[in-house]
Amino acid sequence: MKTVEHLNDKRIEEIIKKCDVCFIGVVDGDMPYVLPMNFGYHNNIIYLHSAPEGRIVDILEKNANICITFSTGHELAFQHPEVACSYRMKSQSVVAWGKVQFQEDFDKKVEALNILMKQYSDKEFKYSDPAIKNVKIWEVPIDKVTCKEFGAPHEKYQGDDTVKRSF
Repeated sequence: MKTVEHLNDKRIEEIIKKCDVCFIGVVDGDMPYVLPMNFGYHNNIIYLHSAPEGRIVDILEKNANICITFSTGHELAFQHPEVACSYRMKSQSVVAWGKVQFQEDFDKKVEALNILMKQYSDKEFKYSDPAIKNVKIWEVPIDKVTCKEFGAPHEKYQGDDTVKRSF
């Protein structure tokens, strides 16, 4: 088993779409602050939502930098059941960085909520005016992204030039 870094945008998007939660990381003064959140993804933008005010909004108003992590496919694997160092977790992960932009336009907030809900359901939703006015929509255009698969079989990506191999 080895670790590969995926360079293919389609593979990165597949991993993001498989996740039901992402973890956001921000910096509050000199301390990290990490939260699990629901999300939507479309055209290289991650959509998040929150209450219109609170600790996370206060932090982001001071420092809009954000790191967002997605992880899926967790499976414990080992090479020998009696050797602790041979155990590892197979998984795929995407780490994305960007700057939060708060969306205040009513129609764009509705569009963002539809993208967010599409992550979880194929249903069409309607939103009341007060619901739209009382939600904080975050748009995070991805500035940088990495994608890794941990515990990939050696033969799985032989000859694939869309991955970098490491051990």
